[in-house]
Amino acid sequence: MMEEMDKREIKVEVKNLTKKFDDLLVLDDISFTIKKGEFVCVVGPTGCGKTTFLNLLTKLYEPTSGQLLIDGIPADPKKHNLAFVFQEPSAYPWLTVEENLAFGLEIKKLDKEVIKERVNHILRLMGLEPFRKHYPHQLSVSSEQRIIIGRAFAMNPDLLLMDEPYAQMDIKLRYYLEDEVIRLWKETGSTVVFITHNIEEAVYLAERVLILTNKPAKIKEEVKIDLPRPRNFAEKEFISLRTYITDQIKWW
Repeated sequence: MMEEMDKREIKVEVKNLTKKFDDLLVLDDISFTIKKGEFVCVVGPTGCGKTTFLNLLTKLYEPTSGQLLIDGIPADPKKHNLAFVFQEPSAYPWLTVEENLAFGLEIKKLDKEVIKERVNHILRLMGLEPFRKHYPHQLSVSSEQRIIIGRAFAMNPDLLLMDEPYAQMDIKLRYYLEDEVIRLWKETGSTVVFITHNIEEAVYLAERVLILTNKPAKIKEEVKIDLPRPRNFAEKEFISLRTYITDQIKWW
């Protein structure tokens, strides 16, 4: 599986990414690449700058120095589809489920038939077809988060960035939505960067885990997760990887 991954072309290249806020150095000269269609999780100690890291990738912040390249050119929200899923549910309450899913596609001024086809595809994949005319307040929290995840994947993003999207969920809902994301990722072939403080979640989801150090954050290590799917939390190899990554975060 990893040999196949290593043959994929580079989709995202981060070169010497550095971010300062006045005199506070948060991210220090970070470099890495992400292959096309890869699922990467980013972990690290609390307060190490994971969200700052994500905001630089989303272009919400400009780096103090360094570059973010997509397909070899500087990332630009006007040229590239950069889609985001954040911690808090963010469905538009005045739009129905299908209108929420279509929103970003309409902003991009895609053909109406293309929009209809993509929305129907995501509705089927996410199990939201029975609720297509419902409003977010009529749905459960997990269903509302499925709208957000589906809306992001519907964009066919060059890069999908997810910032602890299940932090507010109980364990059962987390497991369910993690499986939904894996299914969508496989179906769409999107490139995903997923920020989490939950090591078990990272090992369950990722093909590769980037471990950040404490501030000023650098990449301490990259860990390949070469486990078959669906993954089993109780298997020896899974537990071994989870323990190893946890130890890498605990000791500096």
